[in-house]
Formats: sequence, structure tokens, C-alpha cells
Amino acid sequence: MEPELLRSMLTSLANASHLAIELFLTIQSDSEGSDDIDSSIEIAKYKGARYRLGPELEICGYGCSDHYYESDTLLHSFEVLAKLLESPATQDIICDVGIPHIEMGLDGVEIFTNSSGSHHVLRKAHTRVNVVNSATAKNGGIYVLANQKGCDGDRLYYDGCAMISMNGDTIAQGSQFSLNDVEVLVATLDLEDVRSYRAEISCRNLEAGFLLPLSGGIDSSATACIVYSMCRQVCLAVKNGNQDVLADVRRIVNDETYTPEDSQEFCGHIFTTCYMASENSSQDTYNRAKLLAEQIGSYHINLNIDVAVKAIVGIFSMVMGRSPQFRVCGGSSRENLALQNVQARIRMVLAYLFAQLSHWARGMSGGLLVLGSANVDESLHGYLTKYDCSSADINPIGGISKTDLRNFIQYCMENFQLTALRSIMSAPPTAELEPLADGQVSQTDEEDMGMTYTELSVCGKLRKMAKAGPYSMFCKLVNMWKEICTPREVASKVKHFFRMYSINRHKMTTLTPAYHAENYSPEDNRFDLRPFLYNSTWSWQFRSIDKQVCMVHFCSRFILNHL
Repeated sequence: MEPELLRSMLTSLANASHLAIELFLTIQSDSEGSDDIDSSIEIAKYKGARYRLGPELEICGYGCSDHYYESDTLLHSFEVLAKLLESPATQDIICDVGIPHIEMGLDGVEIFTNSSGSHHVLRKAHTRVNVVNSATAKNGGIYVLANQKGCDGDRLYYDGCAMISMNGDTIAQGSQFSLNDVEVLVATLDLEDVRSYRAEISCRNLEAGFLLPLSGGIDSSATACIVYSMCRQVCLAVKNGNQDVLADVRRIVNDETYTPEDSQEFCGHIFTTCYMASENSSQDTYNRAKLLAEQIGSYHINLNIDVAVKAIVGIFSMVMGRSPQFRVCGGSSRENLALQNVQARIRMVLAYLFAQLSHWARGMSGGLLVLGSANVDESLHGYLTKYDCSSADINPIGGISKTDLRNFIQYCMENFQLTALRSIMSAPPTAELEPLADGQVSQTDEEDMGMTYTELSVCGKLRKMAKAGPYSMFCKLVNMWKEICTPREVASKVKHFFRMYSINRHKMTTLTPAYHAENYSPEDNRFDLRPFLYNSTWSWQFRSIDKQVCMVHFCSRFILNHL
């Protein structure tokens, strides 16, 4: 909308401005594109608003991707717009979907509207609020931010949090991750406050639930807690009278009379967890998975995969005439890795089998979506088996670091009273794919990876967000880690990181779609457009690092000799 036209339209609002902004829960392929918009306008008018701002691309949806190039998208968008123009709801109210510029403030514009489509990233909401408030603090004014809410069917989630800011202060702010399809935020503001301030300073598709391979470790436990947290939100929404959520619940459980009142009970309806033990699994992980499942209320299955593993390995031995062995039994590294991968991949096959048929076996309708639980750091390093339990329908934690998952587990312990998480937090992460030593775990993730999760997270952020290659990463880390590592040790870690990253980069092409929560995600479908085939020797870059190490070493000795 042009500044002159906006100023003219807003003149009729006089000095008292009653504003309304909407957040939409968007799901791809909703059949009637104008219904929610119509509804939001009616709510805004009912609440006395004379100006209504909706989120960016609210008619067609924000995540159309290549569908934007289709003539159908444009045609149907104009059809919805025509329907809105004919609707009685749009009479006697200004409806705006434009995106103005903050620079208009220098021209005297007092109200700024932003129809946004800002997806969620960890800590982004805090940044968003600061940016909006900063925009009005510098030159005064009213900033009205609308944002999408929900999912368009891809890897992004829009978290809402619409807000109205005036003169650097938050006047009103919408909720984050609300389950309401439409949320309207209103505020009555005095434009004289803006003028005096200036004078003073001159952002739905489901079957019957989910199935999660629950190992008793932090990653799968965090995924389970995310589902449990969702169950709590659903029960609260139903308790508060949200009929749309109740209708969705009844459709999912296939019971028109069902009303979820208890989060554990509801969790048992839609969430199945499965501990897939092998001869390499410990009693500790079995107990931890069992106790957590009891506390969140999931339908829990215990099974053993040894028969399937022996059958698969037996087929190989019968055909090739040789039997692979674990390293501790005298086998080579290749044999050791192959035997681990067989276990991991069998778990994926069984996860999908139980997801398809467990409800059938229980006399219930529908299938289940399989949840994955590989964190962003493991994906970055490639510490996962291709087509193992990291392969699923969706991975809720695929964009979250191990550090943040630990923080989330701590939050769940304190707020959900899940005492089972204490032992899960204190246990060292392990894949449990190698033989036990006297009944105890002999394999840890960090030992296998050759790096700690903290180191992986730092390297991942430098690689993606700081655009650092091997040499520049080394130069940054020499200073960052100078208190804990020598330059030669830093060089070794950087080389190991890039060597493993390049060797395993091909795994990113089959990575399970994950909720995008970290800007250093290695997911190559959208967020990390890099080659998937690398020369893992990095000869030129690694030679440059070696030269720098020698130079640092020489300079250090020179300084010491002349003190």
C-alpha cells in the first residue's frame, strides 16, 4: 500500500487507533482459503477494530515453494480475493496484507504494518520482539506485526507471536504455538503518544498417532517428551473449550464421544513407544525407557531383535562362507561396523512394521507415523547409520543440538515431574551396538565420534553460520580454545571434523524431514545447499592449517627464547 493512500485511509481513524492483527494456523491444502480470513475479520470487527492486518501470503499460504510458479496458484488466490471483496465481513473495516517500510517513519508515517511469515528458530522470538521494539524506539511510531502460525507441510513451523509495539514498548503480544486456528490481537492506542514521543526524541496431516523407538537415551527421550508436551497442550486447549482441537482429537482416535481430560491417558491413545533390545543392550537403558513410558502414559512395547539379526547375518554367512565378528572378538573395523549397522537397520524395519500393524493387532483403526530422534550434531558429523532409526516419517529433534536437548530434558524434569529423566540425563550417550563388557556399556557416542557434542556444535555453527572452511575454522578456534587446546590439538580436531563431515555428507540426502530449529542445520534439501560428494583429504586446506601450526609453534618458541 502506498504511504499517501495509507495516510489518507488512516485519517478517518482520528487520534484513537483501534488495531487488530491476526495469526493463522495454516495447513497445506485447506479447501476453503477465505473462511479463516473471513472469520478473523468478523472477530476484529466484533472487538471494535477499524484496521485489520493479516499475515504475509495469507491467501495461498507461505510454504507453496515451486507452486508459486503455477498459474493455478495465482488464479485461485485472485478467486479468494474476489470472494473476500464480495463478503459483508470486509465492509466498514480497512483490511491490509501489504508490507510497508520502516523508512516511512522519516516521512512522518505513524503506523507501520508488517504481514510477516517468520518461521520459528530457537531463540528467534526474543530477537523478533527486540527488532520490532527497536524499530519504534528509534523514531517512534506504532508497529503492527502479523505472523503465520502452523505448518504448510514442509520443514518449517511458524510460531505466531504477533505483536503491537509503540515507541519501543510491547503493547500486546500473541501466544506462541497456540492450537487455535485463528488468533486476533487488538489494542487501542493514541497517536498523540507517538507524536509526543517523536517530539521528545526529534511468523495438518496425521494418522492415528505416533510410534517412537525409545532407547532410553537423551535423544529419543526428548522426542517422547515433545509428544507428551503436545498431549498436555491438547488437554488444556480442550479444557478451555477449543472445539476445533476437540474435533481433531476425536477424528484421530476415531471416537466421536471421546474427550481427553488427562495427558497421560490421551498419550496412551496416540503414542506408542518401543524398546528394541539386543544382546548388546543393557538393563539400565531397558529400565530407563520403561519408566519414562510409564510416566508419560505411552503404550509401550518391549521386543528383542536378536533373532532377526542372526537371521540376516546367517544369510550372509551361508552365501559367502565367512562369518563377521565384532572387534572385541577379533574382527576387523569393517566387520565391526557392518554388524552394528545390521542391528540399526533392522530396528528401522521393525519400527515401520509396528507402526503399520500395532493398532490393527490391538483392534484399533489407523496407522502410526514413525518418529526419528537423531539430533543436529549427529547429522552434521554423520554419526548415524543410513536407513536406520534416524530414517522415519518426521524427526522432531533433527534441527536441535544436544546442548539444547539437555536443557529441554531439564525443563521437563522440573515442569512435568518426570523423575525418570534424572537417570537419563546422567547416563553417557551410547548407541549400544557393540558387545557389553561384564554387563556394562563399553561404547559411548563421543568416543565413537572422536569429538564431544559441545565441540561438534561449535564447529557446526562456524561451518554454516560463520561460513568457515577448514583453515578459517582453525584460525577462529585457535583463539577460542586457547585455554583448553594447543594449536596442534585444534588442528587435529578441525581436520577430523571436516574429514567425517565430508565422508558422511551423502547421508544428508536421505535425512528425515525435521523441524527447523537451528540455523546450522546440515539438511541439504533447503537449508544447506552444498555438494554431497567431497574429496575428504582436503589437501590444500589441511596443508594451510599445518603451515599455520608450524608458524604459531615457531613464534611461540621465539618469544620464549627472548623473554
